[in-house]
Amino acid sequence: MNLLPKRLFILCFFLISGLSFGQSLSYLEFEDSEPKEVVSKAQRPDVRTRTVDAISGVAAGYHIIANTFSKNKYRKRFEAKMKEEGFPAYHFKDPEEKYTYVSLKHYETWDAAVADYDSQMDGRYTDDIWILIVDGKKAQQKSAPLQNLNASKGQLKLLDKANEYFETMRYAEASNYYNLALKNKLATYPKEILQKAGDAFYFNSNMEKAHEYYQALYDNYGDEVSAENIFKYAHALKGTSKYGKAKRMMRLYKRKVKDGEKGVYARTESREAVLDGILQSSVKAEIKNLSINSVYSDFSPMYYGENQMVYASAKDSGFINTRRYKWNNQPYLDLYVSKINEETKDLRGSKKLSKKINTKYHEASVTFSPDGQTMYFTRNNTKGKKVIFGTKKINFLKIYRSNMVGGEWSLPEELPFNGDDFSTGHPALSPDGKKLYFVSDRPGTIGNTDIFYVMVNADGSFSEPINLGPEINTKGREMFPFVNDKKLYFSSDGHVGIGGLDIFEAAFTEEGFEMAQNLGQPINSRLDDFSYIVKEDAHEGYFASNRKGGKGDDDIYSFKRIVPEEAPENLNAISGVVTELVTGDYMPGALVELMDANRKKLQEFIVEEDGSFLFEDLDGNTNYILTVSKDKFFNEEQTVATLENEPITTDIALKRMKEMIVMEDGVKKLKTEMIYFDFDKFNIRSDASEELDKLVEVMNTYENMVIKIESHTDAIGNAAYNKYLSDKRAKSTRDYLISQGIDASRIASAIGYGEERPINNCVDGVRCSRQNHQLNRRSEFVIVSM
Repeated sequence: MNLLPKRLFILCFFLISGLSFGQSLSYLEFEDSEPKEVVSKAQRPDVRTRTVDAISGVAAGYHIIANTFSKNKYRKRFEAKMKEEGFPAYHFKDPEEKYTYVSLKHYETWDAAVADYDSQMDGRYTDDIWILIVDGKKAQQKSAPLQNLNASKGQLKLLDKANEYFETMRYAEASNYYNLALKNKLATYPKEILQKAGDAFYFNSNMEKAHEYYQALYDNYGDEVSAENIFKYAHALKGTSKYGKAKRMMRLYKRKVKDGEKGVYARTESREAVLDGILQSSVKAEIKNLSINSVYSDFSPMYYGENQMVYASAKDSGFINTRRYKWNNQPYLDLYVSKINEETKDLRGSKKLSKKINTKYHEASVTFSPDGQTMYFTRNNTKGKKVIFGTKKINFLKIYRSNMVGGEWSLPEELPFNGDDFSTGHPALSPDGKKLYFVSDRPGTIGNTDIFYVMVNADGSFSEPINLGPEINTKGREMFPFVNDKKLYFSSDGHVGIGGLDIFEAAFTEEGFEMAQNLGQPINSRLDDFSYIVKEDAHEGYFASNRKGGKGDDDIYSFKRIVPEEAPENLNAISGVVTELVTGDYMPGALVELMDANRKKLQEFIVEEDGSFLFEDLDGNTNYILTVSKDKFFNEEQTVATLENEPITTDIALKRMKEMIVMEDGVKKLKTEMIYFDFDKFNIRSDASEELDKLVEVMNTYENMVIKIESHTDAIGNAAYNKYLSDKRAKSTRDYLISQGIDASRIASAIGYGEERPINNCVDGVRCSRQNHQLNRRSEFVIVSM
């Protein structure tokens, strides 16, 4: 899925032709819906698709889309070029979206379309393609045309204007008009309007307003809301600190993208546990907003020389009307230089870096060689004053290099591993200047944007780009790398975070990187946090954020970590091994939770491949509770007491739920330990509830299981009374299961048979021991179906 706050476009895409690279993939919603006759599509969730209802004059079926245009002259050129290259290209307009698609070929079957999608049209088309599914069953119609809305003429005009701005990706203007038009009664507006209003604010990182419209969208249209908008709704909830509901939305998102799909946010449950850990932990740090921040976007700080800082800003410093970037209605970015106050760490005396570096388009994200004589930075793809477009009329980013010559920066040269059809930006040099890290969406990218590096050779040439791999890169966006001798820092929305872009660190190892760690609060916030730089030994640095309390859009903040005095080494720990009860096999993937005596969760651990778990830095002479859970096994619990500065070892065995399912005399039953009742009573005792809770666990795991409850007594006493008492016990057992969440329809019957069905010869007139009589006092659970 695509998460596209405005800074991706501030940094990455200069909008000229109506659709840029980012919008061509994100503005169109690649939903999971499809015509009912398509069955195999669910097995290929990696294929980018969109489904629409029938379009007049367009054949139903599958169309491979190469490009989308809002301007006819660009469409004509592109379509003519495709025909020259031998494709049976054609175009058609989606009346709902007001865009024109150019298709390379039409197919009647899904399999045929996917075959050409996978082969990139037998290798003849190398750019991005996707499949538009046209459902021929029903005519396309707008769900609620504006003219049918119960709205004033003024409102309709405002909505028309808002939609016009939205369709040209001018989200700042669009959000203003939506806000004016949609002041109340959001439930009366069609899905498309609420969705666009939410997206307009979302793309400009106004999560409060985005949440308002997404909530109305979800409350009123429920199952019709696409997986992508559920995902954005979840992030808007995180952006307003509603983490509980955000988790529920992420679970719904997971269901929508189907079980087998490896989306941006797979393994939702484990991600929730990680998020809980991030929210419960925090680092003490002093954070200050800098005086150079403007009402516009200020970000990407970088150390420059001994006491200076270079950063990017959209501040309007011109004496005449400044050209503005339509995505967020801000001036274009330039590079500025300021002095660092060594005492306060504030920045003073901001001025533009160099006329040879700054142009009338975007410049941002700078890094310097160790000697300060070479600079790398990000700029729109230009030559002189001319903007360069790729094959899809899109202007991408490139990295440029400039050298200090005679006290001045030279005219920049672009680096050889740039491309006209993808973006390359956010450069970051290693401390020795031998590795240049950068961000790109080039071919070979794992997600939306990945971090790569090249070796910088002694002669100034470069190696081929190398992807940092899945330890760092995800299906989402990794951006703004910064490296020192110890760690790589970067921002990401693919790793588990608090909201928006979060800042992560990954320590270098001989093999690559350790697992990326979220820096936590207060460095990260519920909005976007990025472009982090640090002086490791001094525990201080700078980063950018659009969190609340700033001066404008993105602001630069200084931080100083407060490092506590070193405490004596704490050896208190609880470790152990989790195994399967019968076989003794290790149980990797089991979840071990550590709780205090009040059952408050303190830590959790996913069991390793060798079955081991470990909790460290615990209090001495303290009772802890360990609970272990794994799918289709019974939960186990142990109380463990720590000693004084000494590790404790405890092993735990899990019992498989299927062991409770047995065959007795040709009847399938759930076999529990004996469930006891007090003499002449039918209420559920605490020891009985523990056994019944195991039965509840099994039924929750096997969701289609239906049972019968049969309760029996011994032959002591009156037979009629025994039958009455056993029937009350059966129904008491049934009521308990229902109280624990088991649907009543899954209990076919609950009947007491008294002394009618003994399992031994202890009947009336036969002398038996107390133990043998006890065997007949039992409850049985017969499995009707599962």
